[in-house]
Amino acid sequence: MLWARWLVLLLCWGATSGEQPEDERSALPAEGQPDPRRQRSPPPVEPLDFGFVPAAVYDTHAYYEPGPIGLLFHVVHAFLYVVQPNPFPKDMIVKVIQQNMGGIKIEEWRKPENVVLLLQWVYYEVGFLICTTVGVLLLVVMPIIGACFCVCRCCENCGGEMHQRQRKNADCQRGFFTASLIATSVLIIVGVVIAYAANHNMSLHVKSTRRLINTNIRDLKTFANNTPSQIDYLMGQYITAKNKVLSELDNIGPLLGGRIHSQLEKEVVPSLDGALRMAGAKIENAIKAMRETKEALENVSSALEVLQEATGRLKASLSDERASLSNTLSDPACTNGAVSHTCSSVRATLAQLGANADFSRLADVNQALANVNVILGTDLSNIVQKGYSSFNDTPRLVKEQTRNIVSGVKSMLDKIGTEINSFAKMFPVESSLANFTTFLNLQQKTVESYYPQLDQMDFYRWIGCVGALCMVVLVLAFNILGLLCGTCGYDRQATPTTRGCLSNTGGNLLMAGVGFSFIFAWVLMGVVTTLFVVGGNVEKLLCEPLANRQLFKIIDTPFLVHPAKKNFLPGMLFQNPNIDLTLGSMYSDCYENSGLYHALQLETMFNINSFLNRTVYNKDLAKVFENVQVDLQGISLLDQAGRDALINFANSGIGYIDYDSYLAELNKGVTLVDLLTFSADLEAQADQLPRGALENALKGHASSIRQIHRDQVLPMEREMSTLSQSIKQLQRTSSDLPVKVTNILSAIDAAEYLIAHNASHVVKQETRGYMQSLVGYFRQYTQWVKNSLSGEVAPCKPISNMVDSMEIVACSFIIDSVNTFWFGLGGCSILLIPSIIFSIKLAKYYRRMDTEDVFEE
Repeated sequence: MLWARWLVLLLCWGATSGEQPEDERSALPAEGQPDPRRQRSPPPVEPLDFGFVPAAVYDTHAYYEPGPIGLLFHVVHAFLYVVQPNPFPKDMIVKVIQQNMGGIKIEEWRKPENVVLLLQWVYYEVGFLICTTVGVLLLVVMPIIGACFCVCRCCENCGGEMHQRQRKNADCQRGFFTASLIATSVLIIVGVVIAYAANHNMSLHVKSTRRLINTNIRDLKTFANNTPSQIDYLMGQYITAKNKVLSELDNIGPLLGGRIHSQLEKEVVPSLDGALRMAGAKIENAIKAMRETKEALENVSSALEVLQEATGRLKASLSDERASLSNTLSDPACTNGAVSHTCSSVRATLAQLGANADFSRLADVNQALANVNVILGTDLSNIVQKGYSSFNDTPRLVKEQTRNIVSGVKSMLDKIGTEINSFAKMFPVESSLANFTTFLNLQQKTVESYYPQLDQMDFYRWIGCVGALCMVVLVLAFNILGLLCGTCGYDRQATPTTRGCLSNTGGNLLMAGVGFSFIFAWVLMGVVTTLFVVGGNVEKLLCEPLANRQLFKIIDTPFLVHPAKKNFLPGMLFQNPNIDLTLGSMYSDCYENSGLYHALQLETMFNINSFLNRTVYNKDLAKVFENVQVDLQGISLLDQAGRDALINFANSGIGYIDYDSYLAELNKGVTLVDLLTFSADLEAQADQLPRGALENALKGHASSIRQIHRDQVLPMEREMSTLSQSIKQLQRTSSDLPVKVTNILSAIDAAEYLIAHNASHVVKQETRGYMQSLVGYFRQYTQWVKNSLSGEVAPCKPISNMVDSMEIVACSFIIDSVNTFWFGLGGCSILLIPSIIFSIKLAKYYRRMDTEDVFEE
């Protein structure tokens, strides 16, 4: 069995691959304590695709469906349940085995505990004992009764006197005995058919045994041939994890550097994220504010220039219109009566035609605008981008500073692969499995050499069973022929002494059947009793507990075979009875087609943690990454030119503009009076004058005033609105400008301080997370190896198929058929007793008598 040892050792090479190495377990914190090694969860590990282990396809289908004869099997099982309704005596059998493993000694049965066990066994077997007693009684009594019957008949007793007394109910009695004998014969025929069907079923399925044997051996060969390739596939998939780790190492800059950058940006301290974002946002806001300030100053300058020029034109236009209107009012027509009153009213309002706001006194903003233009000439946005580019250059720094470390890790990975291959080659699995295949071939040839003998033995068995049935058929033949001849030859008019030859022959045939019944009944009963005791107990004590797995529980009982040996199966396989391995668990795992590694619990046999610690979980790998250092102190988010630009912007001069003067002029109207109202009133007063030149002149002046409002006043109002918005915007900007600049510089300084003074902590933290992600790929590989060993490598379905096949052959093919055979034959044997009685009674009505009763009228 050396090949089996090597196979077990090879299959367990990944037994603890999914377990955590000892150095990692020792580094874990105690339960309930925080883990000092990390402050946040490591980054998720990308799942690897290792493909599928080459599957083994097994041919054996260990399932049996008996077909129509299964109904008979169920009937026999029900009969045995009636005979033996007690549950399986697991505890009693265990006690018997434990007390008698050292050898059965007769004197030990006298002990009280053994007497109790014996009584319990008798109680369990009471149904079989009763039936067996009945069978033995019939076996003994039937020949005695037959001999006595023959002697009595010879002495003309027991119906031997050839004289039949005439009775009035003779026809009724004859009909009753005929019907009873027919019914008994039919039941006997049914029993014969049942027994023959069981006999034929056994012979038919004995040939199926060869197919089960061949498929089981073929599955074992498949198991042996596929296991090496499956193990090679497991070892070969190390390259998948290795290539993934190499890819991660080749991209260490974007991966590890990106994590460090992200951590510095977001997670070093709660304020770092705000500092970086505040700095960038505020600088962008500053640039935006500069542009808005420049735009506002340009609007103020442009609007002020336009308003100053428009004010001069408006003054001139209103002065001309006022002088023209005054000349019109000097017309002699204004001196007449009611007209003079209207002209006086108009003349009194001429002073209202004049400009109100005077923008010529306001100071310009050209100096502040020039200062802002100078500041905007400095590319502050580009300066900020340069600062962020320096910060975002962290991945390149990481890649450059870890170049030597990466090359060292790659060498370690190559060494791990070499050690795994070397470890696998230590075991001659292929040669061992080749020896196993040779062993299977030899065993198959040995089994096949017994096939002719098995066929011959089955033929003899078949002949013997048919011979036993022929005894019953012979009795049936005499009964049937006797009934046919007696019924057909019976004549109601004939007297007992004058009965015909055919009727007399029927009676003789019935008596011949009685004679053969006495001859064969005890033989048949002996066969039935023997098969009943053997087959029934095998069904109840072996087949039923094997079907419901109670038999496994007996074998798996701790300390069954020896007080110092806990489990039987591991003690037999591995010479270590303390392993928690049971036959039931092994069968269940194999039935589910689990791997042999899982079914035999090989992880308890070999400890390969040291191998995994030396290879996959290499603690030197962690030491290498502990030396990773990245210097980020040279990062500057804003250089001196940017700082000067921000300070100059705060001192640009927009805070010294006389906003009150601007707002005071803007709050004034363009003219002293609303020109549209003035023109409307002028037209109303003109309508009060008589029609003529004066009326038309006044209306002409009203139209001119409207034209001045439309062409000059409205554009000035629009410019004043623009100027007002710009002035207010500049006023708001100038109020908080120094505070904004100070906050910007403070935020940038805080961000640079955090980056410079917390980089080492972040580098260590992210390096540990990066290392854990790399180790996670190997953990995936080792866990996949363990899962594959448990469910896909060397699936042990052939083992459970062998058990199921033995159950099918022993119980379904043989025991069920044997039990059905004795059930049918036993029924025939029991029915021979009423057959004898009815045949004897009926023969009196068919045989020709020597004397008869004579009645005189």
